[in-house]
Amino acid sequence: MIPAELAYERADSVEHAIALLGEHGDEAKVLAGGHSLVPLLRLRFARPSLLVDIGRIRELAGVSEEGGGLAIGPTTRYADLESSALVAERAPLLAAAAGEVGDPQVRHRGTVGGALAHGDPASDVAAALLALGATVALRGAGGERRLPLSDLFLGFLETAIAPDELLVGISVPPSAAPAEFAFEKFNRRAQDWAIVGCAVSGGPVPRVALVNMGTTPLRALAVEEALAGGASARDAAELAARGAEPPEDLNGTAEYRRHLARVLVRRALERALP
Repeated sequence: MIPAELAYERADSVEHAIALLGEHGDEAKVLAGGHSLVPLLRLRFARPSLLVDIGRIRELAGVSEEGGGLAIGPTTRYADLESSALVAERAPLLAAAAGEVGDPQVRHRGTVGGALAHGDPASDVAAALLALGATVALRGAGGERRLPLSDLFLGFLETAIAPDELLVGISVPPSAAPAEFAFEKFNRRAQDWAIVGCAVSGGPVPRVALVNMGTTPLRALAVEEALAGGASARDAAELAARGAEPPEDLNGTAEYRRHLARVLVRRALERALP
C-alpha cells in the first residue's frame, strides 16, 4: 500500500522537534531510522498529518560514559551499539542484542530510540536494556522527566511518551559483573523477529528479560526471585513463563512459546552465571 498524504519537516534541534510536537500533538509522528514507523505508514495503521524527522540532530546520537555506566542517544544506530568499544566494555549484553537485530541494512539504519518508542514486545534491544536496568529521559514543553524503562511500556505498541514529548536519552547504570551476560533468541530466519528470546544480566541480583512473551517487553520476575532465593539455573528457568501472556500466531502457539521461554532462559542462565 501507499502511505496517506502527509507533511514532512526536518527538526534542526531538540527544541525545534518538541515545538513541532507540541503544535501538532497526536497528528505528528517522530521519524528517526524509520524501520518501525515506515511499515505502519505503508499499511496505514498510522496516519499522521506530519512527520518530524530527528535523524540529523547530533545531540541525540552517540554513546558516552555516564557515572560508570552509559548514556545513549536515541538516534544511535544498532550497528553503532554493536561495534562500540565502550558498549562492549560496560554493557556487552547490549552489544550482543544489537548484533542480533534484523540484517546489516536494518542495523545500519534502525535506531535504539525508535525501537523503544515503538514499544514492540519482540524488540531485542528493549529486552537487553530491561535486563540492564536502563532508564529513559523524556522531554516536552513542560520539562524533562525520567522513568525506569519498565514503566515506558504500557501495552502493545503503546508507551508512556506523551504526544508532545520526545525521547531524548537512555541511561544504563554501571554493572557489577558486565561479563556475566547472555542473549538467546529463536527464530525461523536470521533476520526475523524472535519467536521468543531472552536477555540475562548477571551480578549479585541477576535480571532476566523476555522477548515476545506478552504485549510488552517484560522482566521474568519469577525467575529473578528464584535465583535470589538460591535456585539453580535449571530450576529457576522452569518459572520463565510464569505471569507471561504470550501471543499465538503462525509462528507458534502460546504453549510453544512458554516451552521456548523455559529452554532459552535455562541456556542463557547457564551461560551467564558462574
